[in-house]
Amino acid sequence: MTLRKITANPRRGEIAASIDGERRVLCLTLGALAELEAAFGADDLSKLVDRFATGGLSARDIMRVVGAGLRGGGNLFTDDEVAQMTIEGGARGFAELVAQLLEATFGGGSASTANP
Repeated sequence: MTLRKITANPRRGEIAASIDGERRVLCLTLGALAELEAAFGADDLSKLVDRFATGGLSARDIMRVVGAGLRGGGNLFTDDEVAQMTIEGGARGFAELVAQLLEATFGGGSASTANP
């Protein structure tokens, strides 16, 4: 049995993280961003970026971003399943994961200063 190494392609905005002991790729694709626009009631991408830049993300917000990132990376998890997942560092680990995902997606713009 050959194990496939899970790697992320940073040029595509992908990051890799160990979630529930499994290495997963996350990516905020256009579809994932559209999903987040709808979830957060943002009329367009700039309003979504503004929301992330304010920093005050709730646990539910973090769950939605991680879920969208997982689905964008090809992992089929619902937000309810994401809510049951664990990561090293607990809630802080998830907040750091969201910050990394936003940095990978939006680069050095205002979203990179998000402090979930």
